[in-house]
Amino acid sequence: MCGIVGAVSGRNIVPVLVQGLQRLEYRGYDSCGVAVHANGLQRARTTSRVADLLAQVRDEHIEGSTGIAHTRWATHGAPEVHNAHPHFSHGTGADAEAVRPGRVALVHNGIIENHDALRAALQARGYVFASQTDTEVIAHLIDSHYDGDLLEAVKAAVLQLKGAYAIAVICRDEPQRVVGARAGSPLILGVGKDGEENFLASDAMALAGVTDQIVYLEEGDVVDIQPGKYWILDRDHKPVRRTVRTVQAHSGAAELGPYRHYMQKEIFEQPRAIADTLEGVEGIVPELFDGIGQDGQPGAAAWRVFKEIDRVLILACGTSYYAGCTAKYWLESIAKIPTQVEIASEYRYRDSVPDPRTLVVTISQSGETADTLAALRHARSLGMAQTLTICNVATSAMVRECKLAYITRAGVEIGVASTKAFTTQLAGLFLLTLALAQANDRLSEADETRYLAEMRHLPVALQSVLALEPQIISWSEDFARKENALFLGRGLHYPIALEGAIKLKEVTYIHAEAYAAGELKHGPLALVTSEMPVVAVAPNDSLLEKLKSNLQEVRARGGVLYVLADGDTRIENSEGIHVIRMPEHYGALSPLLHVVPLQLLAYHTACARGTDVDKPRNLAKSVTVE
Repeated sequence: MCGIVGAVSGRNIVPVLVQGLQRLEYRGYDSCGVAVHANGLQRARTTSRVADLLAQVRDEHIEGSTGIAHTRWATHGAPEVHNAHPHFSHGTGADAEAVRPGRVALVHNGIIENHDALRAALQARGYVFASQTDTEVIAHLIDSHYDGDLLEAVKAAVLQLKGAYAIAVICRDEPQRVVGARAGSPLILGVGKDGEENFLASDAMALAGVTDQIVYLEEGDVVDIQPGKYWILDRDHKPVRRTVRTVQAHSGAAELGPYRHYMQKEIFEQPRAIADTLEGVEGIVPELFDGIGQDGQPGAAAWRVFKEIDRVLILACGTSYYAGCTAKYWLESIAKIPTQVEIASEYRYRDSVPDPRTLVVTISQSGETADTLAALRHARSLGMAQTLTICNVATSAMVRECKLAYITRAGVEIGVASTKAFTTQLAGLFLLTLALAQANDRLSEADETRYLAEMRHLPVALQSVLALEPQIISWSEDFARKENALFLGRGLHYPIALEGAIKLKEVTYIHAEAYAAGELKHGPLALVTSEMPVVAVAPNDSLLEKLKSNLQEVRARGGVLYVLADGDTRIENSEGIHVIRMPEHYGALSPLLHVVPLQLLAYHTACARGTDVDKPRNLAKSVTVE
């Protein structure tokens, strides 16, 4: 994890490799590196940004027509240069007389679970380890199998690996060849425009402007690329043909325009993102969720699936999980369908009671989230075959593996902290709620008309919320001096409080927790002092009076409140109570509006504290390891 780029060509490929890494920077990373074949293997690595790597390769005159590159998010081993990719093999020669350095170079996304056992076996054979990574084990393992054919060495090595991997490998003895393999982590093949070069990457975006001809490798595939030709082997190592698709990937290096950071830009893009996500929705019909087949054409019909299910199971991680928690309220109150929301990384490791009449819904911005993909596969293995994803990437593994799909149109989200992806997920989940209600005769024509009108008005309503930014900036000046915060919500807005807390944690490094407001007196109230700001989401709904009582509990203990209140809630500014009035009450869709001030609060507090807003420490955008 996080980004892979590889290439074979007749030209100096280093600029393409480094540019590919720059396009993947939005994912977040701790180190980066490049290795090329140039009269042997040459390498440059750094724990700084890709721009520093580019300066290093220029200073050291590193050039070559075959190479691999990587951005690393640390799992095994600290973010230090000796742990950065690419890794070289360092093993004994066949006569066991001398160490043979740098015959194999490798980059890797994923986690190798049996690396300790493999490391011990390789050390016993004389291999020398220079890092603490699980990745270096693969480089040595491939070297140990090498007998003049890199493809055969990789095929033999992957049979010994347990865990998740996407790898790209080059060999000192084969100057125009890159071999890749994947299991549990994404890897794509890019077919060169002129037939003289080919590419590997973890994401089509890395190849934007280089090629739009993309092959999505399947689980267990091994691929061999050379100038003007390539071969793909399936999980049984038999030759196989995969569909070449035209993919218009957009560069991650989008213009910031008037904004300071991508996070701010993406917050302000939400009206457009919602409008694009809802484009073409003229009525609530299950066909909106018809799947996308392996050939890119419509797949399974949603109407039949929706009529056959009795319950919904939502699987997601992080911010997407909070979107699922919000959807649970909609699905049970509007569609009247029992709904369970599970953290994907926990679901597959516990005993559960499967029901074949369950619709399994996955939510993921990238569609490559390892934990969510694993949970999806686990649910299918239990006999739950009806699957649907809400996803922002139409070509992702999640979309390809689910029968049904709704593709959000948030566009590329570069900031690590998700904003527009979250609100478009909510829009997609609300449409799903209405479609399930209609399929089961629980949505009247009048309600459908009303909900559609409210959804179409969302972009305008969001613009009004964004106009609150100056008031949010005033709040952020207070929060910037704090190290702890509480977020409160009730009912439908409890998940929005959770989302507000995680945003503050992610980009400001302030410790923040969210609670259902009724839980205050069951423990969290002990934390409340004048130094603990308490943020409350206060729409004018059926739980408003209960929430007001909870707010009084905070004030009685000297706590300072920051309340996002609908205009008719009769919550006023006073000593210890700071109120921002929302432009309008929005009923069931209120979460999409109330979350935006919380995003802005996190963003402006981070700016005031001077953190790296778009690339917060220790975090990655696309979490492709377990």
